Amino acid sequence: MPSSPSFTLVSRCTVSPDQISDIKTLKLSVSDIPMLSCQYIQKGVLLTSPPYSFDDLVCFLKQSLSTTLSYFPPLAGRLTTDPDGHVHITCNDAGIDFLVVKSPNISIHNVLVQGDVPDCVKQFFTFDKTLSYSGHFKPLAAVQVTELADGVFIGCIVNHAVTDGTSFWHFFNTFAEITKGALKISKSPDFGRNTVFNSQAVLKFPPGGPTVTFAGDEPLRERILHFSREAILKLKYRANYGCLLTKQTNSEVLGKLCNDSWKSVNVETNGKVRNSNDEISSFQSLCAQLWRSVTRARKLEPTKTTTFRMAVNCRHRLDPKLEPYYFGNAIQSIPTFASAGELLGKDLSWAADILHKNVVAHNNDTVRKGVADWEKQPRLFPLGNADGASITMGSSPRFPMYNNDFGWGRPLAVRSGRANKFDGKISAFPGRDGNGSVDLEVVLAPDTMLEVENDAEIMQYVSEFL
Repeated sequence: MPSSPSFTLVSRCTVSPDQISDIKTLKLSVSDIPMLSCQYIQKGVLLTSPPYSFDDLVCFLKQSLSTTLSYFPPLAGRLTTDPDGHVHITCNDAGIDFLVVKSPNISIHNVLVQGDVPDCVKQFFTFDKTLSYSGHFKPLAAVQVTELADGVFIGCIVNHAVTDGTSFWHFFNTFAEITKGALKISKSPDFGRNTVFNSQAVLKFPPGGPTVTFAGDEPLRERILHFSREAILKLKYRANYGCLLTKQTNSEVLGKLCNDSWKSVNVETNGKVRNSNDEISSFQSLCAQLWRSVTRARKLEPTKTTTFRMAVNCRHRLDPKLEPYYFGNAIQSIPTFASAGELLGKDLSWAADILHKNVVAHNNDTVRKGVADWEKQPRLFPLGNADGASITMGSSPRFPMYNNDFGWGRPLAVRSGRANKFDGKISAFPGRDGNGSVDLEVVLAPDTMLEVENDAEIMQYVSEFL
């Protein structure tokens, strides 16, 4: 494979909804507006070749995309700002970009090669470095389908001020569902705006809009670290009980740890008891381990404050709850702080416990307080790692990323583009094998990544992604 494989743009067109939208406008919420300085979401799936020609696939995808957009009319619109400074999605059926690309020199093996994510993956996406504010004059979404030597990559790009991860994957899943032949969609989006996130507060932008909040030209390495179900359960045990899982306790305890909800089952080891009311989850355990290993790799001063920032879905945290398929951003960021010395001087269970308590405490009152605080001081989301001691966890292993069968099988892998990546940006994906496995897309400075690769504490849980 050449070091810079050729990607040939075959065509670029606009795909519009096959029905006229009955929604006129949707106002951006308190959770949407801060994302206007973030870049478009870029995520997609790697698939084997379909059982028919690539030209036929392109035709099918265009038709199903047009139908899908009729269920998601905001994505086919544009952003507008009214005289009072409020930003809206105008559902004008202007359509989205659809790109067809061919890359005969790239194979599935080239994409799934062990080690760093290859540069060719970044060319599976369009709208590189495009800020969401640009939705005032650019499409709010795009789909790029790339034909490989022995497979296909379908990349989806969506304005981050219009969707969060939940809404993004709802759209993507629906797109696949319709392509496969569904006559009606299984889950309809909710476009209601009568929520706590609806506000009269205005964020004022400079002429031309905001700028990106992180450096976009720093040297970075990116790897996918795969954690099997068993490795995750061992981490969870260690986080909850402060000790390693031994052969004697392995079979008994793994069964009780197999779900993040233990249904009030108490487990006692070394005098410590955890029950379903205060358990540290599998994902919190994994996050704590990553926080410790990256902090150690950065060789920070013991007094340096480190931050682990985690995006959480607020739909089910509110009272009353939002609809599960509320369309838009319904997320808030939870930062957890600890000095480097304290984080590394104590054990994994200490780090996992403070993450756990912070997540549990983010309830209806906390969400509403966050909205009120933003209304008092409207601001953009501070994406980046300005102090060199932060980690930002995005996405979620709960997202249905592999529920994207376009008609000939599940994806082989999920990958993302260049968007919103900086030293310390981590994205969590479900493992392809499912059953509680997790893939972490880890983006770090080269020196830090090398140290993490040599960190025995985390690497004992990592199996190479295949």
